[in-house]
Amino acid sequence: MARPKHGGNLQWAASIAGCSPSAILDFSASINPLGPPQSAVLSIQAQLPWIRDYPDPTYGQVRSRLAQIHAVPPEWILPGNGSAELLTWAGWDLAKLEATYLVTPAFSDYFRALNAFDATVMKCPLNEAGLGVQLAGLDFKAGSVFDHEGQGLSSLDPKFSRCGLLLNNPHNPTGQLLSRAAILPLLKRFELVVIDEAFMDFLPHEQDSLIGDVQQYPNLVILRSLTKFYSVPGLRFGYAIAHPTRLNEWQTRRDPWSVNTFAAAAAEACIQDKAFQTQTFGWLEAARPELFDGLSQFPDLSPLPSVANYFLVKVNGSASNLQHKLLKRHKILIRDCLSFPELGDRYFRVAVRLRAENQRLIQGLADIL
Repeated sequence: MARPKHGGNLQWAASIAGCSPSAILDFSASINPLGPPQSAVLSIQAQLPWIRDYPDPTYGQVRSRLAQIHAVPPEWILPGNGSAELLTWAGWDLAKLEATYLVTPAFSDYFRALNAFDATVMKCPLNEAGLGVQLAGLDFKAGSVFDHEGQGLSSLDPKFSRCGLLLNNPHNPTGQLLSRAAILPLLKRFELVVIDEAFMDFLPHEQDSLIGDVQQYPNLVILRSLTKFYSVPGLRFGYAIAHPTRLNEWQTRRDPWSVNTFAAAAAEACIQDKAFQTQTFGWLEAARPELFDGLSQFPDLSPLPSVANYFLVKVNGSASNLQHKLLKRHKILIRDCLSFPELGDRYFRVAVRLRAENQRLIQGLADIL
């Protein structure tokens, strides 16, 4: 079985560990271990009688709920079959421009969406000097991370006049956060700015989200996902927040009924589940620093502080070798970073899980390291 490009491939992990997929403790996918919320499960059950009917093609009910939460008109929101579908249409729009700037290392699906429409991609590699990305004040502030050779950009390439920018905030895989104040000037420099905020809901106040700025900037697109926070990757529900003209154009490109009835109902239940949200923030506030401290005790590991529910860890040795040993000895799956060319075999990523599970990871690492 081929090595996966994404986390969460339990079949591949089980083939290495020699066990069933259900026996794998998965740290490779950054999914909330508390979910899915019971409210989502109950909402799906309640929709079973409607399986014989087509979904509402406008998704009016869930759009209205999202509009209330984000304080934007419903027509500024477009639900999608996961944020990956919406990223495809964003890639279409970005490819119309002369170039798209992309901070790397970057989620591989960004390249998939951009390459599908032959976009010209300008990589902005993070490096060890303050992370090395300088685009009108855009700069991560967490300190030294990468030793990949490559210069940050202090200005745009003069041969391109119409450019786009694709950002991930908080950044995956580093877990670093760009401030809203740092991003706002970029909206005046780029013709289109697409911000993937897939992990933003793990920040209780979301003060650095740019959703509140969308109505002032028709060149701004925000992508959000329910997958990580609510632990529903199998449902495939995401949404875009952008100018209605852009979203209406996306709607004409895609297949009808992109979101199924169960996903729409579960999404509506999830986003209103205040108890689950409070429980998640309480868990993460306690579990994240404990896992960071546990990883930091090993001389061969250097974890990077993170605002999200995962850590990027530099290892003194081969990360893929460590991954195989953890699977074979302890049935624990960590995410290798081979799909991030800038990171290669020197880094791995781990999700924050329940405290007892995090301790099991630390014990497994102690056995190997």
